Amino acid sequence: MVKAGIIYNEAKPAAANLAMEIKDKLENWGWRVGMATGVGGILGYSRPDSPVCHTPIDCLTPPGFDAEMEFALVLGGDGTVLSAFRQLAPCGIPLLTINTGHMGFLTEAYVEEVPQALEQLVNGQYTVEDRTMLTVQVIRKNGCSNPGGVVIWEALSLNEMVLHKEPLTGMCHFEVDVGSHARVDIAADGLILSTPTGSTAYALSAGGPVITPGVNVSQLVPICPHSLAARSLVFANTEPVRIYPANPFRHLIMVVDGNASCYIQPEDQVFVSRSPYAARFIRLRDPEFFHVLRQKLGWGLPHSAKPRPGE
Repeated sequence: MVKAGIIYNEAKPAAANLAMEIKDKLENWGWRVGMATGVGGILGYSRPDSPVCHTPIDCLTPPGFDAEMEFALVLGGDGTVLSAFRQLAPCGIPLLTINTGHMGFLTEAYVEEVPQALEQLVNGQYTVEDRTMLTVQVIRKNGCSNPGGVVIWEALSLNEMVLHKEPLTGMCHFEVDVGSHARVDIAADGLILSTPTGSTAYALSAGGPVITPGVNVSQLVPICPHSLAARSLVFANTEPVRIYPANPFRHLIMVVDGNASCYIQPEDQVFVSRSPYAARFIRLRDPEFFHVLRQKLGWGLPHSAKPRPGE
């Protein structure tokens, strides 16, 4: 029996009701359906009394979900999509993202398109677009027995890793190694390390460039840098990045994709590398990134004062 999955935002009645409707329809067509909520991919926020909330990357997959699934549907907004990929990317399950939220920048279809989308899915009339994810790890020195340190926290990231003070305002100092290149020093309110998918999220608001999804790069964006020379850096995503907080006696906080965090102590290192797992987006039509930029962010709209031909 063929298998499919559904991840939904349990806090939104529309998503929960739609999930049950889709489950019933697929089961009537002879499919076996697994269901889970998006909460399993939300790693939780650190607190002063609980600075590390660690769940290993490979332990987030919900029961009943595995590589035998043909596909899964995600019902919610961008937050649910990010959570679902943290849960299912290690299994390689392609996801069709259905927008029951607001902007839905990462979603492929709307609620009214679900009947047609299901027909396409069960008939195999779709393509799969793989997008790069990052593995983010916090490494802490653990005495002389392990001078290289141990991983105390890790997470998959589809958008970005952000490192800053708590609260955000206030300059920090960072030493950054990109691959084998010379170490650079950055003074800023924080740092963003982003994928091409995340280039239209926090990195864009901080002044970084928009990067089309198929480009195999990462970008490093300083937040409010205290230097005219500190600008966004785009580099090959085969280059791992190590960040050393150069802030003695003061901890920082790291946030991944907006819903997972960990306190970073002065002796910690943040290690970010390209993940072996990809975010596998199901596409019901040919992907057109510029159309999404125009529709969601207003990029490239015709200017009302543009002269007409012949004028």
